[in-house]
Amino acid sequence: MIRPTVPDDTPALLALALAGDLFRPTEIDYLRDMLTDYFGGNPDSGRFWIIDQHENGDPVGLAFYEPAAFTTGTCNLQLIAIHRDYQGRGRGAKMIRHIEERLTERGERLLLVETSGLPGFERTRTLYFKCGFSEEACIRDFYNAGEDKIVFRKALTNI
Repeated sequence: MIRPTVPDDTPALLALALAGDLFRPTEIDYLRDMLTDYFGGNPDSGRFWIIDQHENGDPVGLAFYEPAAFTTGTCNLQLIAIHRDYQGRGRGAKMIRHIEERLTERGERLLLVETSGLPGFERTRTLYFKCGFSEEACIRDFYNAGEDKIVFRKALTNI
């Protein structure tokens, strides 16, 4: 079940992000700060954290998306993570569809997402292609020397 996050989800979401091996421990601190800001901020900001909850109540996926600053109708999927035990079962695609539907209801035009170009992120890039995104840009050495940023784009009018 996909639902909005609540403050009580924070410890489980941080554990999920760390278990997914997609975030370094220092990035988990940044993620904690993002969640704290989100729960203490403006609920009408257009920023959303969602959680994919297993039937037993445990979170198995999380995502964060928000409007792109200084644009009209463009949003960024800033983070999506699925627990490694549940990857490859359609949960990531389901979360992306959920986000696209919410954004389309709000009249948004574009959804952008970026990820690493390293081989360890091949599965992530494949997910974006399967969900109808196209590769829009590659910024070489963005994250680190030898680690490119790959930007994907999807027009929401075509979903």
